[in-house]
Amino acid sequence: MDLRLLRYFLAVVEERHLGRAAARLHMTQPPLSRAIRQLEDDLGATLLDRTPRGVSPTAAGEALYREGRALAEHVDRVRVAVRDAAGEATLAIGTLADAAEGVSGQLVAAFRQQHPRVAVTVHEADLSDPTAGLRAGLVDVAFTRTPFDDAGLRTYGLGSEPLGVVVRADDSLVGRPSVSESDLAGRSWVRLPDGTDPLWTAYWTGPSEAGGPALRTIQECLQSVLWNGTTAFAPLDQPLPDGLVTIAVRDRPASRVVLAWRGDRVTPLVRSFVRIAAGSVRG
Repeated sequence: MDLRLLRYFLAVVEERHLGRAAARLHMTQPPLSRAIRQLEDDLGATLLDRTPRGVSPTAAGEALYREGRALAEHVDRVRVAVRDAAGEATLAIGTLADAAEGVSGQLVAAFRQQHPRVAVTVHEADLSDPTAGLRAGLVDVAFTRTPFDDAGLRTYGLGSEPLGVVVRADDSLVGRPSVSESDLAGRSWVRLPDGTDPLWTAYWTGPSEAGGPALRTIQECLQSVLWNGTTAFAPLDQPLPDGLVTIAVRDRPASRVVLAWRGDRVTPLVRSFVRIAAGSVRG
């Protein structure tokens, strides 16, 4: 199987939209659509149900996503192991959703100035892994959000964002300047995959029991709110599709954006990256 096509497919499933996936992959939509068609032809199965509003995986697509995600992560681990064995200078950076967007651009120039020969790879994690690959050994450092189980990890705070609750535009809460957690009791909430960090799950899902299928990406959560009327927490400034509204939650702590790294793998390059990141944020 062509790993390039597989990674394209994984991005499409996670974004639930060809246009968003193309933007994430830094390509245009037509070649991405052709690549997915080629993958379907190669496998002899329809992988996506296509509608004017987006795409969703078929049963065959769900199977490919499940196995393909595991395969892609294994390939990443192999790449890291080979580079480590070869003694090449590499830095693997994990990101969770949009956690790196506000800070990574500030430190790229400073890092490149000091480490022009270091090869940088980026691993984007889904919502089931708030450590963005650190626990799995896929990355050296990670941009992510708290709270999560940080045993054995070190973190440096990069900022914080107020929390909001995402609802449909026709929801009874719309129009209020803010709500409290007591206002959200009894609602149906998005559900994260089983086995996800309990601290992380408790923060990003609501006080009532979550239901429905397990969701792995922000877009899946937002589309669940839009189509099924479920409820989700998100940073107050989270970009939303038409038909959704974010309302401030006044009695829930802000979401902290952090840089994290493993305490047992603090290489000179990791130390340098943390120092440069800290200096860039203060600057």
